[in-house]
Amino acid sequence: MGLPSDPYRRRGLSPLRARPRLAPRLNTPLCILSYLAGLGWFLGLASPPFTLRSYMSENAMGSTMVEEQFVFGERALSYAREFAGHKKKVGGIPVAWLEKTMWNLGLEVYKQPFSRTLPFPDETRERYMVKGTNVYGILRAPRAASTESLVLSVPCSMGQHNNQAVGLMLALASYFRGQIYWAKDIIFLVNEHDLIGMEAWLEAYHDVNVTEVLSSGMLGRAGAIQAAVSLELSSDVITSFDVAVEGLNGQLPNLDLVNLFYAFCQKNGLLCTIQGKLQRTDWDTLPAYVHSLQTLLLMVLKQGSGRPQGDHGLFLRYHIEAITVRGINSFRQYKYDMGTVGKTLEGMFRKLNNLLERLHQSYFFYLLPSLARFVSIGVYMPAFGFLILILVLKISPVPQLQGGVGELGAAAGCPCLESRPGLLTLVPPLLICHATGLTLYFLPVLGQHVATQHFPVSESEAVVLTVIAIYVAGLALPHNTHRVLTGCGSERGWMTLKLLSLLYLAMQLGCIALINFSLGFLLAVTMVPVAAIVQPKGPNKLKKYGLPKGPKYLYAVLLVLVTPAVTLLLSIVLYQELIEYPVSALECWQLFLQAVSEGLLDHYLYGSIVFPFIALFVYPCWLLLWNVLFWK
Repeated sequence: MGLPSDPYRRRGLSPLRARPRLAPRLNTPLCILSYLAGLGWFLGLASPPFTLRSYMSENAMGSTMVEEQFVFGERALSYAREFAGHKKKVGGIPVAWLEKTMWNLGLEVYKQPFSRTLPFPDETRERYMVKGTNVYGILRAPRAASTESLVLSVPCSMGQHNNQAVGLMLALASYFRGQIYWAKDIIFLVNEHDLIGMEAWLEAYHDVNVTEVLSSGMLGRAGAIQAAVSLELSSDVITSFDVAVEGLNGQLPNLDLVNLFYAFCQKNGLLCTIQGKLQRTDWDTLPAYVHSLQTLLLMVLKQGSGRPQGDHGLFLRYHIEAITVRGINSFRQYKYDMGTVGKTLEGMFRKLNNLLERLHQSYFFYLLPSLARFVSIGVYMPAFGFLILILVLKISPVPQLQGGVGELGAAAGCPCLESRPGLLTLVPPLLICHATGLTLYFLPVLGQHVATQHFPVSESEAVVLTVIAIYVAGLALPHNTHRVLTGCGSERGWMTLKLLSLLYLAMQLGCIALINFSLGFLLAVTMVPVAAIVQPKGPNKLKKYGLPKGPKYLYAVLLVLVTPAVTLLLSIVLYQELIEYPVSALECWQLFLQAVSEGLLDHYLYGSIVFPFIALFVYPCWLLLWNVLFWK
């Protein structure tokens, strides 16, 4: 028996010399099986075996045995008409009228002027400087000190949108003022310019400045905010309520708050929807499964965008549980007046008033195929895990293949194949790929004025077109960067670069899935399979070491199809189909340009991480795979 230190004996024990090699032969089937398992697991999330019935975890809100007494429905309509008249008269939010009305209701009234210079003009609203005023009134709790509070907010914008919500809010303030059971302060807030005004108010209330919004100091404060409800109504008659839960960067409120809304809708006989879809009761039928899957996919697409789907989305950053409730007036036969809507909100606030601590017992990570059922993080994460397993399976054969290539080179008398690649060979593609990502992140906004001077475009058009130009130029620039340093070991070079790319991609997707599962899953389901198979057109003798051999143009087409920009375009098409509003190719392109513009604005205005994550991490990683494909 030879000693373990004997090099000849060690060569005999090498796994590369074992025949047949089981792992490389099973690698590709295992990857295909893992991908199908991940997709199958995700598609199964809409079926009853994967879902749980919604239930209330917080004991203080476990029962809806509250007798609502709100009878100010007509008063709410009167306030709404009066507010609409003054709003039309002054051409914006009637600050003076709101202050006077809230003061007459017995509230502590304050106003907060604010302004924000946009990084580039918002083309949809044609504005570069946003100026506005938030008005809010505080109802002090008669039974406790001002240590905790609740918020009822109403966004105010131009036109007739949300006038009824302001009227109902004032009517609720009038009713709440006459009750003696409040143990928390209640803040009634009317914020101008939607999310920008809400961000200005939240930053001033918490005495922080993270988005460079300019506002006056907060003159009046209540206690620490425990929960918030944002109300949107645009009609005197409501046929159903839709609840929005997706917040900034994919954050979600505590599930107990969603269950509370659903419980009071059931109690008062209100139709309630999520993602605009009514839930079905026949869970064991195929149409019901398709309906639940559509609802689940809509939530995944909205959460993956990272955009707040309402004013509530900005509260979640400050660890305040919040939802947005939208009243819808459609052609349904069920009609509800302001009295019924007011009773639902009254019951919710009375239950939130009973909280002894912040909502924490229920889930913060979940998916909702309907309001009656949910999917917890422990159930949906395996779908993502199966996809990441593909990268793990593809990483393990690469070091073995490098050793096999070295042995083949030594046997053929080629020192170039036998030598190990120097680290300097990988430096140029790494640096240039990440430099391209930095350019994609910084240059569009910094160079917008230069672009407008040389091209007949507006600032917003210049920013979006610059993003597209840099993105496309990245396809042509870096794929030959490895040629800056030429030398031996080119086969080992692309293998090492692919190993690094797979590790880099696995780390990125794993990290983002912990924050925003939907974004990580959408990127994984598109990028992972192509990243696993991409390689330059190698010699036939490499085929027996487990890596597939295919034409380079096919890999190039597949890589382009899974680039993040194409994923965004396909997501827009899928979203329009799910909401049953298909669009033409031109309309889809316009929605794509609008999504790029809004993604940049969300980052600079509210701190969304989706654009920098794509530009600084995902896109450079994709370019590394592009380098692997064109390695010579």
